[in-house]
Amino acid sequence: MSTPSTAPAGSPTTGHRHLGLSLALLALAQLIFSLDLNIVFVALPDIKETLHFSGQTEQWVVSAYAVFAGGFLLLGGRAADLLGRRRMFVLALAIYAVSSFVGGLAGAPAVLVVARAVQGIGAALLLPSTLSLINTLFEEGPRRNRALAVWGGAGASGLTVGAVLGGVLTQAFGWSAVFFVNVPLAVLVALAALAVIPADAPRHAARRFDLPGALTVTAGATMLVFVLVQGPESGWTSGGVVAGVVAAAILLPAFVVLEARTADPLLALRLLRNRPLTVAITVTFIYMATFGTLPYFLTLLLQEVHGYNALRTGLAFLIPSVAIATGTQVGERMTNAVGARLTLLAGFAFGAVGTAVLALGFDSARSFSVLLPGLILSGIAQGVVWTAMWIAAASGVAAREQGVASGMASTTLNIGNAVGLAVLVAVATADIADQQGDRLRADLADGAFTAVLLTAAGMVIGLLLVAFALPRTPAAATVPALDLDEPVPVTEAR
Repeated sequence: MSTPSTAPAGSPTTGHRHLGLSLALLALAQLIFSLDLNIVFVALPDIKETLHFSGQTEQWVVSAYAVFAGGFLLLGGRAADLLGRRRMFVLALAIYAVSSFVGGLAGAPAVLVVARAVQGIGAALLLPSTLSLINTLFEEGPRRNRALAVWGGAGASGLTVGAVLGGVLTQAFGWSAVFFVNVPLAVLVALAALAVIPADAPRHAARRFDLPGALTVTAGATMLVFVLVQGPESGWTSGGVVAGVVAAAILLPAFVVLEARTADPLLALRLLRNRPLTVAITVTFIYMATFGTLPYFLTLLLQEVHGYNALRTGLAFLIPSVAIATGTQVGERMTNAVGARLTLLAGFAFGAVGTAVLALGFDSARSFSVLLPGLILSGIAQGVVWTAMWIAAASGVAAREQGVASGMASTTLNIGNAVGLAVLVAVATADIADQQGDRLRADLADGAFTAVLLTAAGMVIGLLLVAFALPRTPAAATVPALDLDEPVPVTEAR
């Protein structure tokens, strides 16, 4: 076992003889992460019936995960930078394993919701630590691009596995199996990581954790995601949602003020001068508000309109998931050949066309075959954008800042999904009252058609953003890498 600890913290270790195995573990971790996004959805009816959730409260099995994952992402990214990327990677997987085990054993709604919240914290630690490990183990350029494509392909595969496996496990073993399946996977990857991934370098004593900033941004981001997730369920004027808006409106500006005044901030505001990074984190928001919402409306069409069961719906997702996985590989090759900017432009352009074609199949009288051209074209474009946007987000960022940069991009990714779903679901259900039968199915299909067309319009906005804001030259050549270990006087930080 080779675990060098003499290299500078965060420096690329491309000579490490276990580099291929390290990438395999990081890709498997992303598979676990993405698998968990979809695997619970198909089990929700059984969970509601078995644990006796009241009303629509079973939605918190999903929402608790989303709220805490979104709120803790920036903290998770900075913790990876300061406390060690491998340490946080292993800790995140341990949290996943324990919370999944508790969730599978849950006998009451509150226990399951708390387990899902803890699982969300594990996700917030896992995603940025995984990304920052890739971005520091592989030097910027073709090697990193290839690694991100492998990682992205694993994530796309996880979406398929989650949808299909969730249906199979729930039908064969009951809803608890969708939680128990995470336990052996997470434990095996965590143990293998200790043997394969290079050990973290010794911590720098001079670097301290920005506790006020960490508490402020985590609470503020958690409240913001809570509002976006709960608003459509409870109503935007409900007491809890209004309180969340007030809290977020106070905490997030307070975080900016704190970061401007501290010498060792959680988020160095000078990172925002890295234009490729700021464009990339905006692209992740647009990506999840558009591409990322399509599975919801596709599930609505297949299950509520066409009457597919959970297993048949999961199998239907094989086609877009294979297309997305293919697109991640295409995105890597395109980025190496023409750069991230042109790759993102092509991805958003083809995505907008493919999604508009996909919308034509959102009709209660049309068969699944009408969806196929749009699913394939939109899926490939989605994979292309996925790979290229993470490459752009990592470009021109110093190794010691990769964790917080990944946390920034992951936070906007999560918030984009919450905002996109909140807006598009409101649009899709605006004209639906108390209809039943064929009339209800027709109205659901019409509403989803409008929502899917709006996602295509959002992709055009992404295209324009990249065209006018992302530099034409490679980020590493235009933006000097910033390093948190470089002393920054408090007056400069202001």
